[in-house]
Amino acid sequence: MTYQVLARKWRPRSFDTLIGQEHVVRALTHALDTQRLHHAWLFTGTRGVGKTTLARILAKALNCEQGVSSHPCGVCRACTEIDQGRFVDYVELDAASNRGVDEMTQLLEQAVYAPSAARYKVYMIDEVHMLTGHAFNAMLKTLEEPPPHVKFILATTDPQKIPVTVLSRCLQFNLKQMTVPAIESHLADILQQEHIPAEGPALRLLAQAAQGSMRDALSLTDQAIAYSAGSISTDAVQGMLGTIDQSHLIHLLQALIAGDGARLIELADQMLLRGLSFAGALSDLAVLLSRIAIQQRVPGALPPDELHLEQIQVLAQQLSPDHVQLFYSVVVHSRDELRLAPDEYAGFVMACMRLFALTPAGSLPAAAGASVATPVATQPVSIPPATISRAPNPEPNPPPAAPVSSDPAPTKAEPKAPQTPVAATVAVSAPVAVPNEPEVIHSPYAEADSGQREGTQAPMIERGGQVLQASQTDDTPPWEDAPAPKVTVPPSIPVPQPQPQPVSDVTSAVPIAKAAESPSELNPPPYEEPPFSEADYEGLNYEDDGADFPEGDIENGNTIPQIEDAVQQAVAALDLVPSTMGLTPEQVDSAQWVDLAPKLPLSGWAAELAQQTEWIEFDGKQVVLRAAIRSADDSQAKARINTVLNEHFGRALRLHIEYGSTGEDTAFAVAEAHRAQRQHDAEIDAQQNPFILALVEQFDAQIVAGSVRAK
Repeated sequence: MTYQVLARKWRPRSFDTLIGQEHVVRALTHALDTQRLHHAWLFTGTRGVGKTTLARILAKALNCEQGVSSHPCGVCRACTEIDQGRFVDYVELDAASNRGVDEMTQLLEQAVYAPSAARYKVYMIDEVHMLTGHAFNAMLKTLEEPPPHVKFILATTDPQKIPVTVLSRCLQFNLKQMTVPAIESHLADILQQEHIPAEGPALRLLAQAAQGSMRDALSLTDQAIAYSAGSISTDAVQGMLGTIDQSHLIHLLQALIAGDGARLIELADQMLLRGLSFAGALSDLAVLLSRIAIQQRVPGALPPDELHLEQIQVLAQQLSPDHVQLFYSVVVHSRDELRLAPDEYAGFVMACMRLFALTPAGSLPAAAGASVATPVATQPVSIPPATISRAPNPEPNPPPAAPVSSDPAPTKAEPKAPQTPVAATVAVSAPVAVPNEPEVIHSPYAEADSGQREGTQAPMIERGGQVLQASQTDDTPPWEDAPAPKVTVPPSIPVPQPQPQPVSDVTSAVPIAKAAESPSELNPPPYEEPPFSEADYEGLNYEDDGADFPEGDIENGNTIPQIEDAVQQAVAALDLVPSTMGLTPEQVDSAQWVDLAPKLPLSGWAAELAQQTEWIEFDGKQVVLRAAIRSADDSQAKARINTVLNEHFGRALRLHIEYGSTGEDTAFAVAEAHRAQRQHDAEIDAQQNPFILALVEQFDAQIVAGSVRAK
C-alpha cells in the first residue's frame, strides 16, 4: 500500500474537524442552514491554512445527496468523489497555469450547461490573483450574474492583486494563521492516533517552525518521524531544524550576568562548530528574553510545561526589567543587521559584545555561584598621592615637613593662621599606596566642580581679604580679578612641608595643569598693554611708501582722507564690477547680471538656466532674459527664478525668458572663458617649468596632451 503523507491523510472532511478558522466556519454554517447561499466566495490567507479544504467541504455541503446542509454525510457518492478529487461537477482550476483569457473563456462556455450528476456545478479557482487582466475582465459578467446552478469559489494568498471589481462580486473571508498551541494540540492528537511517541517540547518546536501553517507543520512532522526513526524527540527535532538548544542561550545570559566575556566567545565557537544558524540563535534569544519579561511583569503567565521554566524564573530574578528590555532591543536590531556583517559568526559575536558592553561589572546582580567583583565605594582620601610644594614661607624658621604616613586613617593637621597660598607648580613624586581605597589626585580646581556633586568641601579662595568657597565665585567675571586667585587647602587635607631639594632629585616637575587646570587658565588676569619707551624704537628703520599721513590723526582717531583716496584709486585700478547687492532692476545690465546670476540662491536646473541666460532689459514691470536652450523643466525653473528675483529686489516682478542665440554675456560663458584661460595658462606654465624641461631634455619625456589640469 502506498504511503500517504499526513497532510493529505488528515485533511479535515467537515466543518467540525477544521482547526483554527472558527470565524469562517460560523459564517458558512449559518448561510448553509438558512439557505442564504451566495454565488461566489473568496478565501484569502497564507499557505496551509485551509483554503482548498474549505472549498471542498463547501462543495460537499452544496451537493450532498442528503440535501444542502452544514453537515454533509461524507459517505454518499458526491461526498466521497469530491474528497477523492474525481467529482465531475466540481472543477479545481489552477490559475497559475491557466491564467489566460482563452482558458477563462473555455471555462465560462462550459458553465452555461447544467450539472450532470450534482445539484450545483462548483468552480474552484486557486491562486486567482495569477489571472491576467483580460481574464478577469472576461469573467466579470458571469461572476456577477452566473446561472442558478453555478457557484464560484476563489482562493488566493495575495488579495491585493485582485481587481476591486472582482472583490465587490464575492463574499470575502480572510483565513487566519494557526496559533502555536492549536498546531501543537492537533499534532499531538494525530500522532496519538498514529501510535507514534512524541515529546511535548519537540511538538512545540515543530509548531513554532511551521509559522502558522498547518500543512507545514504536518510536513515537518513527517520529516521528524523519518529523522528520528519513528520516535519524535526534542534532540532529534533540534538537530533536524538546526535550531539552538535553549540551554546555550541560558548559559549566554548567565555569562553576561557574571561579566564573563571569555565564556561568551566560547559559546559562540561551540555554536559555530555545531553548524547552528546564528540568525536563528538571535531569534530564539529574543524569544527567551520575551519569556523572561513576561515572567517579571506577569508571574505565573507562562505555561507549566514551558521549556526551561525554572531557569527562566531564576533569570527573571537576576536581570533587571530595564536590562531585559535593552537586551531585547539589541538582539532584534542585531538580527536585522546580520545580513550586513562579513559573516554570521562575526555578526553574532558583535551582538554578544554589545550586550557585554551594556552590562558593566556591578550593574547586574551576581548569578548564583558566580563571583562578580563588587565595586569599591569612592571615598575622599586624606593622604594626597602627590607632594604639593608651597611658595617660600615668609617665616624665618619654617617648621619641618611632616612625614607621609601610609596609614589610611587621615591625620588632622593643626590649623594655622594665616594659610599660605599654594604655588602654581606641583612636584610629582611616587604615589602613596593606600590599601582598599582608589587613587585620587586632589586638585582645588577639580574639587571646585565636584564638591557640590560628591558632597566634598569646595576649596577656599581668598579674594578681597575675604575667604570664599569656589562655588561662591563662579558668577564673578574673570576680568574683574586682576591678581591670580589665592587657593588655600581645606583643613581636612594635611599638606606636608617639603624640604628644599634640587630639581635633579625630583622625579618629574610638571605644571599643575597635569592634574588640573591652571589658575591663570581658569581665571585669567586682565590684559595690560606693556609699557614702551623711546629706547624700544631705537634701531628700527622706516621707509616712505608714498603715503602722506598728517600728524595727530592716528592719535586722535580722526579719518585719514589719504587712505580713503588710496583705496578708491586701487579699486578703480582693478576695474572691479560693482557689487549687485542693493541695486534695483533698473540699474542692472548684462555685465552685472553675469555677476548676480551665480550668487542667487538657486539649485538644480533653475541655477543652470539662470547662469545660461543673458540680461536683455527691464521695462519697469518685466525682466526679459534670453536663453539658448529650452528644456522640459523650464516652467518650474522659471517660476523658481522669478520667486528668487522678487525676494532679491524686494518687489513683485514678472519674468519672461525668450529663446535664441546668446553671446558671451552669460555667467556660464564667462565662467567657461575663465576656465579655458586658466587651463591655457597652466599648460604654458607646464611647458616652461624648469623641472619639466629638465625631464624632457634628460629622459626624452613628453607631456601627455590633456593631462595638465588648472587648479
